[in-house]
Amino acid sequence: MERTIYFADRSLTFVAETSRPEGPVTIPAAGERIDRAKVLKFFENQNTLLLHAPDPDAAFDAFAAGFVRVVAAGGVVVNGRGEWLLIHRNGRWDLPKGHLERGESLAECAVREVGEETGVRGARVVRALCETLHAYSLRGRWELKRTHWFELRTEDALPTEPQREEGIDDVRWCDAAEVRRCLAESFPTIRRVAECMTGH
Repeated sequence: MERTIYFADRSLTFVAETSRPEGPVTIPAAGERIDRAKVLKFFENQNTLLLHAPDPDAAFDAFAAGFVRVVAAGGVVVNGRGEWLLIHRNGRWDLPKGHLERGESLAECAVREVGEETGVRGARVVRALCETLHAYSLRGRWELKRTHWFELRTEDALPTEPQREEGIDDVRWCDAAEVRRCLAESFPTIRRVAECMTGH
């Protein structure tokens, strides 16, 4: 199974040796371990890395061992007018999400995080969409966040309130044209979630 880890706008995909020959490729020498330092060095000049391996799952597990693993959930909230709820954080358009708390399900986490980050409470989960993997450095330690994404619904365009202590400076209900414009200023992970919502 192919797995992609995003480092902001850059991506590392673990693929089988015989698949996906296109694009920048690194094929490790027999027994060579690809670690985070090598990947970050590669990203100084390229945005995309395909790591061909005899066992992509084993290669992913070995690479991921160098990170603190984090589980999160979030979602795309759609109202009765078909508008999507987007947040603006750290200069980019994004979707509400956050860390899973002890004792809650992934769906409960998504609903809670939507409420906390946007002020929109009571949205209900309709379906699971996808998972994304995002690597980042936080206060000197590297984390690998697996976010489980859901589609949520609410009938009303409820009032919004950005969670400013989380760096969110705007929350907005967006029609289809606004969503397309905002996605152009977002992260690849968020565009991936949008593709799962629309089917293309």
